[in-house]
Amino acid sequence: MTQIRHEPVAPTRTQWLAPGAEIDAHRHEDHQIVYAGRGVLAVTTSAGSWVAPGTRAIWVPAGTVHAHQAHGELELHLVGLPPTENPLGLDEPTVLTVSPLLRELIVAYTRTPDDDSPERGRLRAVLLDQLRVSHRQPLHLPAPTAPQLRALCDILRADPADSRTLAELGREVGASDRTLSRLFRNDLGMTFPQWRTQLRLHHALVLLAENTPVTTVAHLCGWSSASAFIDVFRRTFGHTPGVHHLRDRTG
Repeated sequence: MTQIRHEPVAPTRTQWLAPGAEIDAHRHEDHQIVYAGRGVLAVTTSAGSWVAPGTRAIWVPAGTVHAHQAHGELELHLVGLPPTENPLGLDEPTVLTVSPLLRELIVAYTRTPDDDSPERGRLRAVLLDQLRVSHRQPLHLPAPTAPQLRALCDILRADPADSRTLAELGREVGASDRTLSRLFRNDLGMTFPQWRTQLRLHHALVLLAENTPVTTVAHLCGWSSASAFIDVFRRTFGHTPGVHHLRDRTG
């Protein structure tokens, strides 16, 4: 059985991770804000996974066992907060919108973690104010527990472009589409189409971080055309997928 590392204090710092690098499962007694200034970050818990590009941050509550994985070269910014400070009152991992101002605050605050000056204290106060008005984003890909559902989700994780219907996939895992629909709602809290779209968006973010062309990403993730992919991506993230390639080139 893998030993879960326990770190009483969640660090505040900036660090770089190579593409594909991982930080093994661990937990803090503090809350933590995790932000990727470059690349795409995946945070995984027993309840599922959260993927965040540079316009999003992930809130990790105190005591949550979680692991990180880098997609693309990752510029990781970590902000630790004591358990008594929870600006949004969140008790589960959540993806948050990062405004241009909040981005600059996080980058500046994590650049000088050992500074205890009054100026840094004011910077922290503004950072917390900006967190309080951050919008939550439904970018959680929940992990199934029911065996038949787990088998189906594994098939789609292996090939997000698999376009078979729920009935067709059900025949492979030995369950009716009615049973699977009920399991999606009860076990994952979303419909089959919602879960599949979420999976495809997560996979798309990873491929974009690896500088895969947008048209190729659309094909590998199961969209019928690049324009259809761009439309869904823009509605979800507020910008086009091409922005990720620009950010990785310019930093």
